Amino acid sequence: MAEIIEISRLALHDQVAARLRTWLVEGRIPPGAKLNERALCEQLRVSRTPLREAIKLLASEGLVDLVPNRGAVAVRLGEADVLQTFEVLAGLEGMSGELAAQRISEQQLAEVRALHFEMLASHARQDLSGYYRLNALIHSAINRAAANPVLAETYGRINARVQSLRFRTNQDAAKWKRAVQEHERMLEALQARDAAALRQVLVAHLEHKRDTVIALLKAGQIYPRTMNE
Repeated sequence: MAEIIEISRLALHDQVAARLRTWLVEGRIPPGAKLNERALCEQLRVSRTPLREAIKLLASEGLVDLVPNRGAVAVRLGEADVLQTFEVLAGLEGMSGELAAQRISEQQLAEVRALHFEMLASHARQDLSGYYRLNALIHSAINRAAANPVLAETYGRINARVQSLRFRTNQDAAKWKRAVQEHERMLEALQARDAAALRQVLVAHLEHKRDTVIALLKAGQIYPRTMNE
């Protein structure tokens, strides 16, 4: 019985974390907002224990900050934070692609190919949420195919901090179309096992994301402006 209860609690805390992660990425919990435990418990129909466990997990992933006397707050990055994070992330993405092109198995390649075509279908339906979920799965699959656990752990931790910003970069039709075209080139390079080409397209893809995020930040389209700004 004790084992069943423990598994149930673990599954619940993971489910709560997954739901909150989606809300944070898609902006339903906006950057800088405090995570109201009472309201979230009511929305998710859970007690405070699994909610707090989920919040701790999200804090370890960099999606929320635990602020003294305020509790959990959705992470809000400034321009310097964004530039520095994307700079590191570009190196990690490039390394992932280079190693994946050399090490990916046929089964892993088939998985990426299937995810890619599902992603194209989401784009055709203009389903941004579905598209982004599949997009993230593709990048994660490439990262896993690199077969370097240290790289995977580092990439996952740093990438989590800019997930919500990356989501917003496809809300412009032209930029979304360009992202899809870049994914087409990623798949081509991966299938050709062209390490240099895959590194190049992944880094360029991330740099385009960075530039869009910075432009949106400067235009005040990501975070609401305050009276002092």
